[in-house]
Order: sequence, then C-alpha cells, then structure tokens
Amino acid sequence: MKSFVVEKYAKQGAVRQVDRPEPDVAPDAVLVQVQAAGVNPLDSKIAAGEFKLILPYKPPFVLGHDVAGTVTRVGSAVTSFSPGDAVYARPRDFAIGTFAERVAVKAEDLALAPSSISVEEAASLPLVALTAWQALVERGKVTAGHKVLVHAGSGGFGTIAIQLAKHLGATVAATTSTANVELVRSLGADVVVDYRTEDFTEVLSDYDLVIDPLGADSVLRSLTVLRPGGLVVGLGGPPDPEFTANIGANPVVRVATRALSRKVRATARRLGVRYSFLLMRANGAQLAEIARLVDDGAIRPVVDRTFGFDQTLEALAYVDTGRAKGKVVVSMS
Repeated sequence: MKSFVVEKYAKQGAVRQVDRPEPDVAPDAVLVQVQAAGVNPLDSKIAAGEFKLILPYKPPFVLGHDVAGTVTRVGSAVTSFSPGDAVYARPRDFAIGTFAERVAVKAEDLALAPSSISVEEAASLPLVALTAWQALVERGKVTAGHKVLVHAGSGGFGTIAIQLAKHLGATVAATTSTANVELVRSLGADVVVDYRTEDFTEVLSDYDLVIDPLGADSVLRSLTVLRPGGLVVGLGGPPDPEFTANIGANPVVRVATRALSRKVRATARRLGVRYSFLLMRANGAQLAEIARLVDDGAIRPVVDRTFGFDQTLEALAYVDTGRAKGKVVVSMS
C-alpha cells in the first residue's frame, strides 16, 4: 500500500513514499479507501517534531490528518456505516495516516460526506471545520450579536471560520494581506484589515472572541482588542496549563507549557480578559453537523490547489510557503 511516512523527525526530508501493509481494522473502526486527503500546516509541524512534547508520535508513522473516501470494510461492532458509504473524517490523534491508499478510522470519528460537493472539497474540510466549530461553538459560545475576529482569514482555517461565525450571527472581522482582501470579504467578513497597511490593534476594539492561529506574539496583541471578559482562542500556541492537564501530560511538559504561556496568561489577567489554547479533537458528530451546513449552503469549501497523490511532498512544500488561499488537497484521481 503506497503511503507517505515520517521515518524520523526532521525539518527537511522527514517524509518519504514507501509501501506499507494495509492497516488492521478494529471492531469499532472502518477501513476507508482514500480518494482525497487534505494537507495542513500541522502535517509539516508533526513531521518536524514541533508537537512531540504533546503529541509524541513514534516514527515511522503514516502522515495525514484529513480524508474523504469510500468505506470498504467495517469492524464487527460498527452499525452506523456500511461498505460503499461516502465518508469524511479527521482521524483522532495517534490514528492519523490519510496520506495512504487506505486508512482505518474509528467509526465515531467519521461522518457521511456532504453530498453537494466534490470529494476533494470534502477532504479539505475536516481538520479546519472541526477547529472552527470547537473554537466558535464550544469555546466561544458565539451567538447573534457577538463580535469575532479571525486572523489569517484567507487560510484554510480562516476561510471556514469566517463563514461559520457569520452563520452563527456574529459580526466578523478578519485580517489578511492586500491580495486576499476581496476573497475574505466574499466569504462574509464585515470588516477586513489588511495587515500590510493597517494595525488591527488600532482599528478594532471591544471584540468578544479572537481566534488566533499565528502564535504567542499575535496572541498578546489580540488580547488588547477584547472587551472585558472576552476570549482569545490560540491555535498556534502557547499551550496553557488547562490544556496540558486535560491531555494528562507528564509533569515536565506541564512545567514547560506553564512557562511558555506565563506572559500571555499574566497579560490576560491584567487586562481582565481570557486566553485558551485549542488543539482540535476528532468528532464525527460535529462533522455530521458541518456536512449539513455545507449541503444547506451556509459553508463552502475553498480549495487553492489539488495535487496528485504521488505529488504529496510537493503539496506539503506548497502549504509550507504560507501562500495558499484556502486548502490544499491531494487526490487519488
């Protein structure tokens, strides 16, 4: 079975195409014939070892976090899916491996794919759409009248988060570069801040929620545009003590992440606002809700480029440039 495998952690050359055995299918899982797989910045970060403290994968392992395809076999305990079903998923941590011809996925991580879009568009959605759902609905509890700022609005996550926030009734601001202002506006952003010519901290204020995938420096600045009691959800870090407690991290990791997030947490307390780190989790029930929104026209995937499966390394390199508008996908077809 053709697969793209992380053979050792490295910033360059970590991923190689190799033949691997077909994965075993547990009683509570299904085997999916991969038709397309989304490519995410997380893939390269995992391969480089940037998340090994909190996601300690042991090489060699198959890379890839998004899949759309067809069920070919179901485990003995699975009743919710049948061979032939068109499905999509973000397999749970330590069960990833969508850059392969077939992948085993826990049934509860899986959902029927939206019927109104292509398989490549479906493959672009799971990780970013689940992240948006968990940031906006679970953490942010966004409802009509809320003000939401989405950083990196033209990226894979941003293009979905803007649309979901608008569906929830929020007033949405987004940051992006000059070249992508019209794209971001077309997705529903009410206020678009061109970071090349404007400073968002000078033009935005009194926001209920900021979702920040850019990292600690941007998080610190984002705290200043919140209303009292407002929340920054950080996707690019720093991890906070609540997160490491929830994942059962060892004491060394807990101490390290407490130190990394100390400045952000102290600044939030001083300003009377809140900070929370989010690393999304697999959730098939949420993907089913997202599929309904897609088929109802509330969310449309934005796919920048599609590569052939044998071009997966080129797709990863393209994502690493940071220039993609929306998502990048590899396709078996």
